[in-house]
Amino acid sequence: MFVRFFAIFGFLCVLAGTPQPLFAQEQLTVFAAASLKNALDETNAAFSKASGMKVVSSYEASSALAKQIEQGAPADIFISADLRWMDYAAERKLIDTSTRVNLLGNKLVLIAPVDSKLGNLNIGHGFDIAKLAGDGRIAVADVKAVPAGLYAKAALEKLGAWSAAEPKLAQAENVRATLAFVARGEAPIGIVYETDAKVEPKVKTIGVFPYDSYPPVTYPIAATAESKKASAAQYLGFLRSAAAKAIFEKYGFSFLIKPVS
Repeated sequence: MFVRFFAIFGFLCVLAGTPQPLFAQEQLTVFAAASLKNALDETNAAFSKASGMKVVSSYEASSALAKQIEQGAPADIFISADLRWMDYAAERKLIDTSTRVNLLGNKLVLIAPVDSKLGNLNIGHGFDIAKLAGDGRIAVADVKAVPAGLYAKAALEKLGAWSAAEPKLAQAENVRATLAFVARGEAPIGIVYETDAKVEPKVKTIGVFPYDSYPPVTYPIAATAESKKASAAQYLGFLRSAAAKAIFEKYGFSFLIKPVS
């Protein structure tokens, strides 16, 4: 009876020229580095409002996302937190290299729980992070694959702190999991991006790693090779716009290109 009613209702709407509800909406799937979640959620909302298109984002470590795309996971856009995993995707022809742009930058910082007695530190060569951790662990993303962990390892090696720190590492699957370790008080200190520390009220930044102690934190973006949607190009264009720049900078990211509009 209800099915018949709605069928008749739809037919009458057509006769009357009344628009019917739109049940299908074009959708973009974005695979993005975990550290982008807060900023990209707001950017996606702005894009959807302007375009009428729905954006669904999957946030994880860039390494995990690249492997998922390689295994056939459906994605239209890939945003990595480092060049290595975007290069990995390019070498395997998983992205449309003509759409690739280095969009954002970030910084590496040392954090502690907000109620920690640790204060501001000057991080330089000879910095004894292992001693600072005391009997606790140093929260960090996986140092073998996850960008935040790779940057952290590079910084600790450059500063001469790696050998003492390595046995004390508590490695997480991505940078947001690292942040959670410290926020919950499960680790007295941790290494994350500046933007992560900014969005978590339960942690505080106690030190900034020297710029020359690790490779520049760079977020490249690209459409995947499988995405045939014109909307993917429209979305990438929006990410490069002045409107997106304002959102990303609000969350602490640096914008590496001149806005296109």
